[in-house]
Amino acid sequence: MGKGVAITGMGIISAIGNNVTENYQSLINAQKGISRVKKINTNHVNDIMVGEIAFTNSEMEQQLQLPKTNNYSRTALLGALAAKEAVKNARIKDINKYKTGFISATSVGGMDMTEKYYYDYLENPETQKYIEGHHAGDSTQKIAEQLGINNSLVTTISTACSSAANAIMLGARLIKSGKLDRVIVGGSDCLSKFTINGFKTLMILSDTYSTPFDDNRKGLNLGEAAAFLVLESDKVVEAENKPVLAYVKGYGNANDAFHQTASSDHGDGATLAMEQALNVAGYAPGDIDYINAHGTATGNNDLSEGRAIIRVFGNHVPDFSSTKAYTGHTLAAAGAIEAVYSVLALQNNIIYPNLNFKTQMKEFNITPQLTLKEKPLKTVLSNSLGFGGNCSTVIFSKEQ
Repeated sequence: MGKGVAITGMGIISAIGNNVTENYQSLINAQKGISRVKKINTNHVNDIMVGEIAFTNSEMEQQLQLPKTNNYSRTALLGALAAKEAVKNARIKDINKYKTGFISATSVGGMDMTEKYYYDYLENPETQKYIEGHHAGDSTQKIAEQLGINNSLVTTISTACSSAANAIMLGARLIKSGKLDRVIVGGSDCLSKFTINGFKTLMILSDTYSTPFDDNRKGLNLGEAAAFLVLESDKVVEAENKPVLAYVKGYGNANDAFHQTASSDHGDGATLAMEQALNVAGYAPGDIDYINAHGTATGNNDLSEGRAIIRVFGNHVPDFSSTKAYTGHTLAAAGAIEAVYSVLALQNNIIYPNLNFKTQMKEFNITPQLTLKEKPLKTVLSNSLGFGGNCSTVIFSKEQ
């Protein structure tokens, strides 16, 4: 039996589309999903811009045919829709036919509901049901139940912005080790007051459209989204005669422990993660055709990541761009969102434009891809760099 990790299905919902097809069309048409806050009652409504999903919670509850007594958070609702699309896309009829696991990433968990009803709990017993859905693992369990996964590994990863990339990495390792035959991996995060207030306190939110890798960047746009990928072993692919969308070829995780929220100015963690991913894949830097950068448009990240890219690739930096100007920074879901985008880039031989860029950064001379570019692609490297220096890289390939 081989040790390939095949991607056989994908599902996504974000500010630029409710499924994979809609997301791809927005990407190639440079259609942003960024606007003023509409669904959250926040004092910062005029101070920031975000990537909100159009569906209300009620609309998603109807799509999932949930009873009115449910205690689903928005994180769980978004995740269930994306995960169901991924399973359908992978043509899975019996989810438990093979040893199947589920790994979901989140940072907000059910906080959107517990903060909403915080002052009602003692006076309105009906709202107390949301307390049970507060913790990060609750959304994971609910999504797994929606998929019908039982008697197998169901777990949650919460490592800030690298969470979903780490979910992909763990899933790939479980398949390679023979522990599981199939793992559905990804992440889900909704917008909440807690997130908005926290990032506002850090003074890294932009009051306009984010401008990744621009010298005059003002900060990030928060976003909400969910995405999941179905990873399957060679055994399952061969037995089911499955079409393969791409392969998870390499991965790496490193922590430079530089600061509670900031990355090392020299990109130590990102450098280690990229080098580790290349080593696992058995690739040299020259084998990478496109980098989907973390590119949050904060002063710290873009400087740190840019320097790390130069450290790894030297004078031969591949085409790179950030897609966060489309969706906003979707936090724990970002690694899965951009994994889907990376696979779509491979399938369509497309490099997405780095939107809103105007001025070259002074610290280095590498410039992101600014227009939609058609180019034969075999490999895509995707970075997800989190708080506390937790940095992850995943490499996707057309070839096993």
